[in-house]
Amino acid sequence: MEAYYTKEHEWVKIKEGIASVGITDYAAHQLGDVTFVELPQVGKSVKQFEVLCAIESVKAASDIYAPVSGKVTNVNEALNDAPEIVNESAEDSGWMALIELTDPSEVKNLMNREQYDDYLRGLA
Repeated sequence: MEAYYTKEHEWVKIKEGIASVGITDYAAHQLGDVTFVELPQVGKSVKQFEVLCAIESVKAASDIYAPVSGKVTNVNEALNDAPEIVNESAEDSGWMALIELTDPSEVKNLMNREQYDDYLRGLA
C-alpha cells in the first residue's frame, strides 16, 4: 500500500477508497512526547488540507490537517488512553482517523515517499 505525504508531515495510506491518516515519524520526533490526541468526530466531513484534529505534546500543540477530502468513518480510540503510541509507531499503530475518500485524484497534490524524503533533507 503506497503512502503519500504532506508538507505539514501528515501521511495517508489508501486502500479500497478508505484513507488511514496520521503524522509522520519526523513530526512525532519533532513534537517530542505526545500527551494528548484530540481525535476527530466520526461522521465529520473534511476538505483536503483543512484541520482534521489536534495533537499535544510536552513541547507544543499542533493541528493535524486532512491530506484528503472525505468523511471520517473511524478513529483510533487506543490513542485516548495511550497517546504515546504516536511516538512509538507514528506511521503504523499511531494512525488517527480513517477517511472515506470523496476525490481519489487529490493524491496528486501530495508527495510520495521519495519526494517527502527529499523535502525533509531540504529542511535540515
